[in-house]
Amino acid sequence: MTALQETLAPATGVPAAGAARQVWRRLRTRPAALAAAAVLALLVVLAVAAPLLAALEGQDPDTYHDALVDSARGGVPLGSFGGVGAEHWLGVEPGTGRDLFVRLLYGARVSLLIALGATVAQVLVGIVIGLAGGLGGRWLDAVLGRATDVMLALPMLVVAIALTAVVPADFPRPLLLILVIGLLGWGGTSRIVRAQTLSLKRLDFVAAARLGGSGPWRVARRELLPSLAAPVITYASILVPTNIVVEASLSFLGVGVKPPTPSWGQMLSTAQIWFRADPMYVLLPSGFLFVTVLAFTVLGDAVRTALDPREASRLRVGTRKEKKVS
Repeated sequence: MTALQETLAPATGVPAAGAARQVWRRLRTRPAALAAAAVLALLVVLAVAAPLLAALEGQDPDTYHDALVDSARGGVPLGSFGGVGAEHWLGVEPGTGRDLFVRLLYGARVSLLIALGATVAQVLVGIVIGLAGGLGGRWLDAVLGRATDVMLALPMLVVAIALTAVVPADFPRPLLLILVIGLLGWGGTSRIVRAQTLSLKRLDFVAAARLGGSGPWRVARRELLPSLAAPVITYASILVPTNIVVEASLSFLGVGVKPPTPSWGQMLSTAQIWFRADPMYVLLPSGFLFVTVLAFTVLGDAVRTALDPREASRLRVGTRKEKKVS
């Protein structure tokens, strides 16, 4: 990195030497961010270790236990709190008797995989389109700009429902959701990358690279992408919880993940008829979904502040003023 880039780093978000340590120091001063990171780390560990935890409990996500539900009452789990016990740590699913703890863990794997995969697809497509628009000529920028406007104007949920409904049933549903959500949701990333590219390409270090013989994509790869890291990472941290909700919504509406593959949205879809008879079956998946989205949102806000020194400075000034007033 040149001296000029290091000088510009605080203003443009270009990561300089030690930037990761600076970001970490800023995050450590925010207990809410650390708590959110701990919650997400625990959730990821539980999702990855789902087969091991299922074996430890002695259950699996697909085995029916008819003896654990009351057929005379329509399949309500026997026992207190939805059948919670030593063999079923969070109870069982109404109607089927499948272990709820294991299905929640496997549902976390599906929901996180789809949300993260769709986010990666959105970011990659958005970066390519945004860079092409920002570095290309007037006509290319106009065409890509109109395409971005169309993608932003599309009602994602409605279009996603239509696309998932016409795809053959044997196509892997998690992969389909990743592709649909990813290819419909890149407009925001593209808009951010294009705006940053138009601003950065006027700076001296980009002009110097062009005078040195670097082509547009070499300039993009070596000069612009490092400067785009902060805004893209910040926006990606917002996309992940949004995509979790989109996946849950599609599964809730019956066009997402198909049984017997567990998903939080799918569980909520079937749980709505059991709210009075078995509240635990509604509260557990909705609670997992709420905590996950909240943790991603809190961590994303903290990352945005940590990556923007000007925002952190404003927060410190505001805190000092509040202390003086008090």
